[in-house]
Amino acid sequence: MTAVEDAVAVPAGKDPLGIQHARLPRWTPAAVAIGAIVLAVVAGAAADLGNKVQVGLIAGLLYVVGTFAVSAAVEGVRQAKDRLVTVLMWGAFLIAVIPLASLIWETVDRGKTVLDADFLTHSMNGVLTIGPGGGLYHALLGTIEQVAIATVIAVPIALLTAVYLVEYGRGRLATAVTFFVDVMTGIPSIVAGLFVLSLWIVILDLGYSGFAGSLALAILMIPVVVRSTEEMLKLVPNELREASYALGVPKWKTIVKVVLPTSVGGITTGVMLAVARITGETAPVLLLVFGSQAINTNPFDGTQASLPLYVYQQWANGNQASWDRAWAAALVLIAFVMILNLLARGIARWKAPKTGR
Repeated sequence: MTAVEDAVAVPAGKDPLGIQHARLPRWTPAAVAIGAIVLAVVAGAAADLGNKVQVGLIAGLLYVVGTFAVSAAVEGVRQAKDRLVTVLMWGAFLIAVIPLASLIWETVDRGKTVLDADFLTHSMNGVLTIGPGGGLYHALLGTIEQVAIATVIAVPIALLTAVYLVEYGRGRLATAVTFFVDVMTGIPSIVAGLFVLSLWIVILDLGYSGFAGSLALAILMIPVVVRSTEEMLKLVPNELREASYALGVPKWKTIVKVVLPTSVGGITTGVMLAVARITGETAPVLLLVFGSQAINTNPFDGTQASLPLYVYQQWANGNQASWDRAWAAALVLIAFVMILNLLARGIARWKAPKTGR
């Protein structure tokens, strides 16, 4: 018999070549977790620990130690280290998710108290801040208009800039543009608001308006869209460009007909994520839009409201009715941003290149 046949013919439990290793049953992690929880509860009761977080930390520590000890005894140290790293990775993931889940749970729990059809279809015009009633329709309308205008301004500029940097950019001008895009990426939102405030309101004396807020939001949106679009354009294979050039197609038409359609899914995702990012900005809106309790459908004339500003103003009122409205508005804002992110993922999946066998 050959060496392979000898290895296959070895009875179960005997492995002279060291190929097979003992494995823990699948129920072992659950058993270790239950044991860790029981020991943590007993230790907490013995030490009179009333804090559930402390008991949970003790249980987590016991689970890590127990998993490593059991795996080392049965599977060996090497496999035990692998399990230890896996447990630590999952632990880090849970530590990151718990605050997010807690935030969403708290917002839903507090925001649902006043969130109804009346709240979504009425403004705060004529409503006492210390009493119940009113809604956020004026703020929701303002946010939609301001974000839409900012998107219309920022997206064409950002797309053309990214196309220039990837397809045409050479020399000092491209280096300077890349440098300023990097600088704009790190600009705080309050700085963009102060810039538009000094130019639009102080120097030009055009007054507070939703459009002024949109200008600041567009400044914040441009570098995000430029960077995401630039990366998507770089992922387009050069073979597609070369094939188009070989057929005699001009470069500009190759970009319009080949490069952009190929990367449209990633570009759209970047745009939607940038929109979701500027939707929650408060500082520029506070400086430029100024806030309004009434419905103003004209973003170019007069003050407007927005959801982030509405949440801030209601929370600053300092009474229970205003706090309930603030939590409900925060819930609507989170839902709005979540819808944008889901829409971006859906578009990316829809426009993703189809792979064959």
